[in-house]
Amino acid sequence: MTDLNRNYIAGTWQAGNGEIENRNPSDLGEVVGHFAQASASQLDDALAAARQAQAVWAGYGPERRHDVLMAIGTEMMARAAELGELLSREEGKPLAEGKGEVYRAGQFFTYYAAECLRQIGDTADSVRAGVEIDVRREPVGVVAVISPWNFPTATASWKIAPALAYGNAVIWKPANVTPASAVALTEIISRQDIPAGLFNLVMGAGREIGQKLVESPALDAISFTGSVPVGRGIARAAVENFTKIQMEMGSKNALAVMDDADLDLAVGLALGGAFGGSGQKCTASSRLVVHAAVHDEFVEKLVAGAKALKVGHALEDGTQIGPVVSEEQLNANLAYVELGRSEGATLACGGERLSLATDGYYMSPAVFTGTTNAMRINREEMFAPIACVIKVGSYAEALEVVNDTEFGLTSGIVTRSIARATHFRRNARTGCVMVNLPTAGTDYHVPFGGRGNSSYGPREQGSYAAEFYTTVKTAYIAAGTPEELA
Repeated sequence: MTDLNRNYIAGTWQAGNGEIENRNPSDLGEVVGHFAQASASQLDDALAAARQAQAVWAGYGPERRHDVLMAIGTEMMARAAELGELLSREEGKPLAEGKGEVYRAGQFFTYYAAECLRQIGDTADSVRAGVEIDVRREPVGVVAVISPWNFPTATASWKIAPALAYGNAVIWKPANVTPASAVALTEIISRQDIPAGLFNLVMGAGREIGQKLVESPALDAISFTGSVPVGRGIARAAVENFTKIQMEMGSKNALAVMDDADLDLAVGLALGGAFGGSGQKCTASSRLVVHAAVHDEFVEKLVAGAKALKVGHALEDGTQIGPVVSEEQLNANLAYVELGRSEGATLACGGERLSLATDGYYMSPAVFTGTTNAMRINREEMFAPIACVIKVGSYAEALEVVNDTEFGLTSGIVTRSIARATHFRRNARTGCVMVNLPTAGTDYHVPFGGRGNSSYGPREQGSYAAEFYTTVKTAYIAAGTPEELA
C-alpha cells in the first residue's frame, strides 16, 4: 500500500479531508501507506446511507445474511498469511501473531454467519384468555464501531460480525495508528452482496471524527474498545441522545502463583501473559502475585526467561517480541519504568529502548520486583512489556490483592489445589478467570468482558452479543374467541 487509501462511504471509495502517513514500527524507514481522513460532511453522508441500507438489510432472509458473513470469514482465513503480514507491518506484533489474529477474525465472521440461522424467538400464553404472545429480537439499527490499534482486525471483527448478523448497519472508525488493516477488511466486505451504505469506513482522529460520530443523534448504538478516559467521554456524549453503549476499557490483570504451583508452568504463563504482543493486550498479566514460599525461585526463573526473549523486527524469524506500536507508546512505557524506580521498586531486568538493525520502537521486557499493590505501576494500566511482582504470604492475601483494583477484566491462578482453584474462580472479581492458563487468550463463542472500570454495558462475543446488537419486541395477538371458532 503506497497510494492513497480511501474511506468507504455509501458504497464508494472516497478521498477525504487530508491524509496521514503510516510507518512500520519495526522499520521507521518503511511507509506502509497513506490514508485519507474523513470529513464531517462525509460522516453525515455515511450515517444517512447507513439508515437507508439498514432497512433493506434487515429485510434480507437469514440465509442470505449467513452467506455474506460466511464469504467474509472464509476469505479472511484463506488470506491470513497475506493480511497477517500487513497487520504485523503496521502494528508490530510478530508475524505468527499477526497471521493468527486475522485467522481468528475470520472465525468470528463464520461463527456469526451460523448465528444468522439460530435466531429463534419465544412464545407464551397471556394471562388473558384468547391472547398469545410472541417475543423476538430485532436489529438495534445503526451501530458505530470504534476499535483499538492493538488488535486492529480481531477486535473490529468481533463487533462488526454480530452487528451485521443481527441485521444492523455499521459505521466503523478504526484507530488511526493501524488504518491499513481496516482498509483491507473493508475491501473484503465491500465486495459482498450488501446494500450500498450498510457498511462504512470513516478514518480520522478520535478527537475530531470520532467525537462527532459518538455525538450524533443518528446513531442507535456505540461499541467501543479503548481507554477509560475516552470511554467516559463517549458515555457522556451518548447519554445526551440515549444511545445504547457497550464499552471495553482498561485493565490491570493479575496472575496469582501459589506455593503448590508448577513453577515452570507458572513462569511460562507469566512470560506469555505479560510480554506477548509487547504487553499491549487488555488481558496482559501486568501484576504477578506470588506466594512468599516460591517467590525467590519464581523471580529467578522469570528474569532469566525475560532476558532470553528475542526482541526484533515483526517479520523476522524467531522474533518473540516486536516493537511497541508508536513513539508515543514507547515514551509512555519508558516513563513508567522511571516511575517504578522512583516508587522504590527494583528493576530486575529490561526496561530499555533497544537499537537494532532497523530503526524501530523496540524495548526490552522489564520485570519489577519488590513492588506493592499501592504503587502506581500496580494501579494504572501501562499497556507495556512490564511485569510487576508482588509478594504475598498466603492464598487469602493473594486473592485480596488480585481484587484490589478499580478494574476487573481477567485474572488467573496457578495451583495444584482443586479447592483453591474453585474458590478463586468463584471469588475473583473479574469477568474472565483462568486456572493454570495465561490471563491472555479467550474463545470467540463465549462472552467476553469485565467488571469495574474494565467494561460497561452488555458482554461481547458468543450468543451474548445479541443483548447489545438487538432490541426485544413483545407482540400480543388476539387468537380468537370461542364464537369465532364455532
